[in-house]
Amino acid sequence: MSAGRFSGRILHAEVEGIELYEEQMNLRVEQEFHAPPDALVFSFDMSENTLYLLDGETRNAWVTPENYREVAVVIKQAAQWGQPLDAFADLVLTPLRSDNCRSVAASLSDMLTGAFDGQRHMDAPGVAQTIVSDCFYLLCEAPIGDGRRSRSTVQAKRVVQRVKEVVDDCPEENFGMTELAARAGVSPRSLQQSFLRYAGIPPIVWLRNRRLNAARRDLLGAAESGVTVAEVAMKWSFWHLGRFSQSYHALFGEYPKTTVKQGYRA
Repeated sequence: MSAGRFSGRILHAEVEGIELYEEQMNLRVEQEFHAPPDALVFSFDMSENTLYLLDGETRNAWVTPENYREVAVVIKQAAQWGQPLDAFADLVLTPLRSDNCRSVAASLSDMLTGAFDGQRHMDAPGVAQTIVSDCFYLLCEAPIGDGRRSRSTVQAKRVVQRVKEVVDDCPEENFGMTELAARAGVSPRSLQQSFLRYAGIPPIVWLRNRRLNAARRDLLGAAESGVTVAEVAMKWSFWHLGRFSQSYHALFGEYPKTTVKQGYRA
């Protein structure tokens, strides 16, 4: 969702039904997350020193900022650790902050790096229990962020989610902002503010970048499908080939024909 060549990595480890991962990305990326049933997920946003809790009912979609770094703990069958799931329902997707968020996240990151380098054994006695204890301790001490800010973020997320559902139903259509606002049940100004607050980019940029990413997927498969650049551009509602090529280059750092050649080489 932002210009340049993508660079990122994911580290992952698992012990006693506890999954641990760290994700780093240099560009804005639109993601969707479905938490496993009967699980609790502790997601640490390293840039904002913030903890987000997700449960098995969570269906979260968001656009990560540039240079994003997240450490997460997925506690499967969380009730087996003596923690009733419904006790934390009010904290789901609420920004939680405490002085210890950063230190716990850094410790989890070091643990993953050590496991990746072969310097740390995740199956050592007490590792899983320590991870679980540290996470639940944070829930007890972390004050909830400013209520008005939290509510406005939740409202913005709902608007973005409604727009995303509309666009997903008709992925090849180029919606106007007035129509999208009407479909989402908000004013055009509220639509703009919601996207800036939740996704960090205006809705028109979000929509164009989604269509450019879809065009890129088609161009990478052009060798097999036999479609031309012009056909792909028009499929995704880019009617001026020169402007399509310029917008494509601005986002991906290469022209559409170059992408097609990559598909041939692959």
